[in-house]
Amino acid sequence: MNRALRAAAMGALLLSPVVLSACSAGQVSQTATQEQNLGNSADAGPLKLRGFSLPYPTGGVYASGSDARLLGAVASTADADDSLVSIEGEDFDSVEVVDPSAAEAVAGGTGSDQLALVVPAGGLLQFGNGQGPSVTLVGLAEEVGVGQFVDVTFTFEEAGEVTVPVPVGISNRDLPRGEPFDFHPEEEQEQQGGGGE
Repeated sequence: MNRALRAAAMGALLLSPVVLSACSAGQVSQTATQEQNLGNSADAGPLKLRGFSLPYPTGGVYASGSDARLLGAVASTADADDSLVSIEGEDFDSVEVVDPSAAEAVAGGTGSDQLALVVPAGGLLQFGNGQGPSVTLVGLAEEVGVGQFVDVTFTFEEAGEVTVPVPVGISNRDLPRGEPFDFHPEEEQEQQGGGGE
């Protein structure tokens, strides 16, 4: 009897790794498939809009009426060049574009068709990387902070129109922490009151 119990226990110990590993067979952890949020993306035909965001603002919030730079890129898989003809949205007044290849800033706001930024065939048009054009959303309609977004509509000559919810980015450096929150203020007051009697 004792020998049989030992044999059963040994068998259970030897089989337990197999049984436990079978519990996770075919399962993929959620974190294995999550990607870091580096901005929002969308497609307009052969054009892929990727990584669009607004840089982290000082203090974590863009005030109503302030301006914000637009970061992101448009990649093309088309056989021919396309042109970005307007950037519009109800969450801001207008757009200012400074193109290094042009002599002056270009207005591309609501109702304007003056914008003409080329998206090269099989190439990339980047915003805010120091090489491509600098795009600024002028006059934000409301205060917007981290975790919130601004709807931006891009219109291309060939690919058409697409709207991207552009989020406010997070800080890329450590931020100072405030005072810790006291979860038990009543207990502390009672202790202070009891010690004075």
